[in-house]
Amino acid sequence: MTLPLADAAQLLRDNFAPWVLDLALGVERTGEREAVLRLPWSDRLAREGGGLSGQALMAAADTAVVVAVASARGGFVPMTTVQQSITFQRPVLGADVLVHAVLTKVGKRMAFADVRMTAEGDQEPAAHATAVYALLG
Repeated sequence: MTLPLADAAQLLRDNFAPWVLDLALGVERTGEREAVLRLPWSDRLAREGGGLSGQALMAAADTAVVVAVASARGGFVPMTTVQQSITFQRPVLGADVLVHAVLTKVGKRMAFADVRMTAEGDQEPAAHATAVYALLG
């Protein structure tokens, strides 16, 4: 199954807190066990030194996994983050970030994901996250 892009965009509007929506994440692609979101560059998300803040990257990774699970399930299901770990590998300066979440395992009650975050135009990841979700519905 995959989630149509229009449905994925609606999922964001219907299920996320206003501050997450303020990140202006856009859904670029969905697949059977994946989703790619775009986190647009914003000076409002930069920390001292001008790099994109880790908090914005973590929120984007978390959101991308929700979209990937919804794509795998054919629509949104209630879920909650159980664990998320992230490594920051290089700063993002003045560029959008592509957030690629891939589900490594999806069961009846749990989902596991890898998330690669890359500044647009760069081949090397800016950050890498892993996440575990409890599926509640």
